[in-house]
Order: sequence, then C-alpha cells, then structure tokens
Amino acid sequence: QADDQQRREIWEKNYGVIESHNKRYREGKETYEMGMNRFGDLTTEEFVKLTKMRTKMSRMALTRSTNVMLSATDLRLAASKLNVTSIDYRTMGYVTPVQDQGICGCCYAFSAAGALEAQWKKKTGTLIPLSKQQLIDCSTSEGNIGCRGGLPDLSYGYIIKNGGIQAEATYPYAMQDQNCTADKSKIVATLSDWKFLPVGDEQALQDALVTIGPVAVAIDGSTINFQFYRQGIFSDSKCTIWNLSHAVVLIGFGTEGSANYWTIKNSWGPYWGEKGYFRLAKNKGNQCGISQYGVVPFV
Repeated sequence: QADDQQRREIWEKNYGVIESHNKRYREGKETYEMGMNRFGDLTTEEFVKLTKMRTKMSRMALTRSTNVMLSATDLRLAASKLNVTSIDYRTMGYVTPVQDQGICGCCYAFSAAGALEAQWKKKTGTLIPLSKQQLIDCSTSEGNIGCRGGLPDLSYGYIIKNGGIQAEATYPYAMQDQNCTADKSKIVATLSDWKFLPVGDEQALQDALVTIGPVAVAIDGSTINFQFYRQGIFSDSKCTIWNLSHAVVLIGFGTEGSANYWTIKNSWGPYWGEKGYFRLAKNKGNQCGISQYGVVPFV
C-alpha cells in the first residue's frame, strides 16, 4: 500500500497527463476533455482492479454463445421500419439515477440491472431500481464472484433461476460481499430470457437499442484517459477491443456536428464524466470494444 508521499506523486503524475491532454483539447486536437476526480491518487493498475469484469470469461461466453445470439438481419429489418436517427432512453424515463459502485468490482451487476430496469419500465410503466447487491451476493452459483467480478449474462441466468429479482429498496447496495439473503416474496421484476448481440457489429447494436431497449455492454475501461474522462466524445488509441474490463449500460446514440456517438451509463457516481454518463465514438472501428459483448434481457 502506497504512503502519502507516493500518493502525492501518483496524483501529480496523473494531473500532468490530464493537463497535457486538455491543452490539446483546447487546441481542437481532441474530442473530449479530461478532469481530475476521486481516482486521482490511483495508478491505472490500481484503478483497473476497481472496474474489473471477468475478461477471460466474457471471451469464453462469446465462443459458446451462437445458439443464444440475435440475428443481425432480423434486427436490421425491424429497425429499418422505424428509421430512428438518435435516441436517449433517459428522456423516456427508462433509466434510474446513476449510482456509485465504489471499491467493489461489481460493474456487471449495475450493467445487468440497468438493462432490465428499462425492460421492466417498458412492460409495466414503472421504473424500479433493482438490487445490485442481490446479484453480488447470490449469483456465485452461476459463476460470478461477487466484488471480484462477473458477467451480465450470468447475472441474468441467476435471475431466471431465482424466479426474479428484488428492488434496491429491499436489498440495498452495500459495496461489499455479503451472504445471500434473497427473499422470493419480495421479487419485483422477472426475466424470461436473454440474448447476446452479434459480435463486433455496431449496426446490430444500434438496431437492438432502437427496437428492444438499453443494452448491457462491456468496454475496455482500463486506460488513464477513461479514468479521468470529464466530457465530450471519448475515443482512445490505447483502447483495445478485447480487454473488456468494464460492464456498463448503453442507453442512447446520436450525432454532434459530424461526430457519431454512443451514450452510456456508468456506475462511478454522478460526479464522474457527464453527470455519471459518457459518450463514446460510434462507428469508429468498434471503439473500446463497444460491440464485442452486448446482452439484452427479455421480460
């Protein structure tokens, strides 16, 4: 564990990276601004530990997933009838407030819950924040490992087997691993099925977003530029399409000038990024692996 002096040095080094990037941003050479935040005294290695999804598992999941994958052709056909050029599910009341996962590596639970909350709202007209803690505590039987990581699809597998999921209100977030105390009498949302989206296909991702709703997705969230993202349309040459370290919720897409972007809900609190959200370059070579892992829940 680093001492105060080392923390100070890490902070200063990070501050230098932010400042030099923002100089380029002010000169019009970057599409987004960075900013100091509460991750300021963490090295990128330490920071990544906080975000982690089970990367190897996500690749494994995709290799065995063709039988549970939606067809890009079907999605395209359905979406082409709607001709939507931008969408933001926040404006439609499908998205719960941004929360902060803190020091527990459970982004997968926030991602899974976020996409399901939207489907439940679509079905019932009521938006209910669902329990992330229940997924952390109770989905280990499906292969998730609590605060050490997991996957949205495994979380959905648990919800189906359990017969549903409780609300945040009756099983609140504790930011740590706990014993499972799920109570079936308190279930507020159910799930009948889930499907993967075609891998590496941003058009299919857009079509699913338009025709079905918000999508549980994963990205490479391991770069220093992402750690200190503040606002704008993010892209990073250091981002890979294979190191899917962070699960998030895709809630929209649009254009700003000539730039296309995805709008994504994060789980690092409302003070990170654009009030807890970020915009990511769209149709820019599968930026940060945005279309490598997409899962949609069906209620």
